[in-house]
Order: sequence, then structure tokens, then C-alpha cells
Amino acid sequence: MPLPPIDVERLTIEERLDLIERLWDSLGARASTIPLTSPQRDELNRRVDDLDRDGPTGTAWDEAVRRIRSSQ
Repeated sequence: MPLPPIDVERLTIEERLDLIERLWDSLGARASTIPLTSPQRDELNRRVDDLDRDGPTGTAWDEAVRRIRSSQ
């Protein structure tokens, strides 16, 4: 059953953002069904290999927030 057309131009910015968020969330709920291209799969494998080799990098969220708040 096709959905009725949406006149996006008539939506407010907030309504458009809400629509985008709802669409994105609906894709995330079915992430395993979204096919990957070979380059995407290769990049994901490369990142997993980097993580396995080097361990996690970056700053923990709590630490980042603490630093931001202390610099104000």
C-alpha cells in the first residue's frame, strides 16, 4: 500500500527535522537488512581491525563533558 505523497515544502523546519529523525530511526531498527557496498564493508573491517590492534581511542564522554565545563 503506497503512502500518500507529502508536500515537504509545506512542512516547517521542525516538522522536516522530525520526519528525518523518524525515517532515520526506522532504518536503524532494521540496520541488519541494509545492504553494504564492498567499499563500505572493507572500511568497516579496517576499522574493526584497527580497534582490535590499537584498542579504543579517544576521550570518554564523561571526561569530555568535564573538560568542557571546566574551561568555561
